[in-house]
Amino acid sequence: MAKVKVTQVRSKSGATKKQIETLYSLGIRKIHHSVEVELTPTVKGQIDKVLHLVTVEEI
Repeated sequence: MAKVKVTQVRSKSGATKKQIETLYSLGIRKIHHSVEVELTPTVKGQIDKVLHLVTVEEI
């Protein structure tokens, strides 16, 4: 599997509770925080749900 770097670039303010919980499950805690994760189908689905709040870079 490929690894990706996910960085939060927009505020959680205005996001739904489910979107905020998705960010926490990805390991993102605050704005400009980055995490490296394996790109599994589950993680891909989570990223798709919060794509408007994050940027994704392939490693």
